[in-house]
Amino acid sequence: MGPNAISQRPEPLNLTHPSPNFGPRRDGLRPELIVIHYTAMQSAKAALERLCDPVAEVSAHYLIAEDGTLYSLVAEDQRAWHAGAGGWGGREDVNSRSIGIELANTGAHPFPEPQMVTLEALLLQIMTRWDIGAQGVIGHSDMAPERKFDPGTRFDWQRLARQGLSVWPQPGRAGDFVADARRFGYPDAPAEALLQAFRQRFRPFAKGALDDTDRALMGDLATRFPVDRNAGLT
Repeated sequence: MGPNAISQRPEPLNLTHPSPNFGPRRDGLRPELIVIHYTAMQSAKAALERLCDPVAEVSAHYLIAEDGTLYSLVAEDQRAWHAGAGGWGGREDVNSRSIGIELANTGAHPFPEPQMVTLEALLLQIMTRWDIGAQGVIGHSDMAPERKFDPGTRFDWQRLARQGLSVWPQPGRAGDFVADARRFGYPDAPAEALLQAFRQRFRPFAKGALDDTDRALMGDLATRFPVDRNAGLT
């Protein structure tokens, strides 16, 4: 690949495709989180139809196709219906506190390079517009560890972290895993569910029971990126 290959790459399509499935953010809340999902459907077209179907009553602010095409579905200042039950940092109604991004992916295959490039550009724009820090970029499984798996073990969180678009742990003190998970932001959930959500994001190939590596990495996240449960996310 030549030195000008990236600059010569065609810009991805950015299409407006309004969804009827949205409402006002409640209680004057503003976005402080970005929640990343996968669609678990066979194509971006099928996902687009569902996200815009009033009967389905689901939506997201954005959908990114495998080829990098970006679909804008709901205005960022509105409440899309993407997160469902769950919480982060001691706060519920994540829909009112977040911007949702759906990635067209079945959950069983890697996320293509054009899709990741579009996601990275979009994340930077949203984070800048709403003053959202890297610790505010989470997965659906983070806020709903007992019922959601997306964006799954194939999603490259470390790639985002290298660009300041998410966080990544370094080994720290091995402490109380559940207490540290709560300090980092995870909601109340059984230890097994928290471990699964943590591993699929930060240790996707780890197996077996909770170990000192899990404790040390979660301890680092809790130390460097603690959530103030009495204020907005920082």
